[in-house]
Amino acid sequence: MKNSALYYGVGPLLYCPANKESIADSLIKETFGRHFSLALCLEDTIGDGFVSDAENILAHSLQKLQTALEKHSFFLPKIFVRVRNAGQMKRVLNLSGSAGELIHGFIAPKFSTENVNLYLEELSRLQSGRKQPLYLMPILENPAMADLRFRYEFLYSLKETLDDCEDNILNIRVGGNDLCHVFGLRRSSYESIHKIGPISSIFSDIITVFGQNYVISGPVWEYYSGEHWEEGLKQELKEDRLNGFVGKTVIHPNQIETVRNAYLVNKKDYEDACAILNWNPSSHSLVHGNVEGARMNEYNTHSHWAQKILYLSEAYGVSDS
Repeated sequence: MKNSALYYGVGPLLYCPANKESIADSLIKETFGRHFSLALCLEDTIGDGFVSDAENILAHSLQKLQTALEKHSFFLPKIFVRVRNAGQMKRVLNLSGSAGELIHGFIAPKFSTENVNLYLEELSRLQSGRKQPLYLMPILENPAMADLRFRYEFLYSLKETLDDCEDNILNIRVGGNDLCHVFGLRRSSYESIHKIGPISSIFSDIITVFGQNYVISGPVWEYYSGEHWEEGLKQELKEDRLNGFVGKTVIHPNQIETVRNAYLVNKKDYEDACAILNWNPSSHSLVHGNVEGARMNEYNTHSHWAQKILYLSEAYGVSDS
């Protein structure tokens, strides 16, 4: 389990095409609030013939943000760049110049055993000379995971390789829509992706392999307006949390607060977590009812849960209820 709130605090990760020229002004004006991270996408939101233009626009946006920060303060989210391949990471940093320090890390789509070493080697090279650490967030969306004969070997092979630079893997992310595409499936605005058996099975295996050592973010929810969209998102977030996901990819600002609120720590959970972690492990009894007498707290059973609750409270806050 990760040992810092840093890994739990990516939160709602707002996706934006890297060629959106208004993004810097939106951030400077705090149009999206103060409770999100930002992914500038150079991959599937950009046409193949426009990648170079998008890279230059991205670099200009970062430079504009850097200049604005020198004049006045505003909330700057953690900024990540979703690249097409490992080599693009260096190109983006070179184009951005000193403003490249504003990049918190890179998102690696279609992550696989074929490209994992390319990403990790490039990440290691790019760390040299930087003031701030550089993180990687791989996306597990490979259609080959649908094949049970391949899935376990694929996942454990990836994990063994990633473990060599575990501290720089900020999150593992999952491509829910890409995996649904394999089966020709799509959930409606009132249906959770966790109800889709084949997808739920893949998610369960990802959590099983990576969940003890890494923070794993929930899949994108593709609805942001219309009937049932918010109720459906809230329900899927409940199931995300129950199954071990932390945070979520969002594709519209409407979704940000709903995701953020879902990860506010319940006051009762926070109080129980504090009690468990303040337990004297040398005590004659390591089990006791909680303050309300409503459920059992057990040091040996609940200490990992309690530590995660405190990290979440540091990253998102504690609700009054």
